[in-house]
Amino acid sequence: MELYLDSANLEEIKKAVDLGVITGVTTNPSLVSQQGGSFKDLIREICSLVPKTGSVSAEVMGESWREMVKEAEEIRTWGEQVTIKLPLTPDGIKACTILSGEGIKTNLTLVFSVNQALLAARAGATFVSPFVGRLDDIGRNGIDLVAQIASIFDHYQLPTRIIAASIRHPQHVVDAALAGADIATIPYKVFRQMFDHPLTEVGIKRFKADWAKFKES
Repeated sequence: MELYLDSANLEEIKKAVDLGVITGVTTNPSLVSQQGGSFKDLIREICSLVPKTGSVSAEVMGESWREMVKEAEEIRTWGEQVTIKLPLTPDGIKACTILSGEGIKTNLTLVFSVNQALLAARAGATFVSPFVGRLDDIGRNGIDLVAQIASIFDHYQLPTRIIAASIRHPQHVVDAALAGADIATIPYKVFRQMFDHPLTEVGIKRFKADWAKFKES
């Protein structure tokens, strides 16, 4: 399973990508609005940080499929890693069908059901993003949805890749991997938490203490 960073913060992205384990970035209008400045310049900067083989999701804001397609054809020119993020609506599905036919990578977002994921796959979506945390918030099991989508996609050999999104904590990452997600896109805070374990900290302290005794002997 690949790891993407769910962020539009250039400092966070640079720190994470420099460690060599992040292969893509997802953004959304809320994350972008927190940064200010030009959307175009921001996406270009993010693309300059992400591996050439990676993906950078940039979301369109048009409501009609015509507006979405027009925006997408402009945004795709901002970087070779750009993936167009589309909402799971009838217009978003139609835009996905058109863009997929043009060879433009797409990520269908705000997915909360298997039916929505199937529609995205049939429209040729490159990625589909079920929102794990938001389903948990309303008393549903978001990881179960990921597992159901993965099972169906695998059974029918559908090439659309699953991005487990709305990740709230490190256990979500583990559960998404076990459920068959191709990718987990995670906030920077959760990414940093993935490194932490009390036994690792205790072990490092013990090794340092023992090494200090050895050097003194």
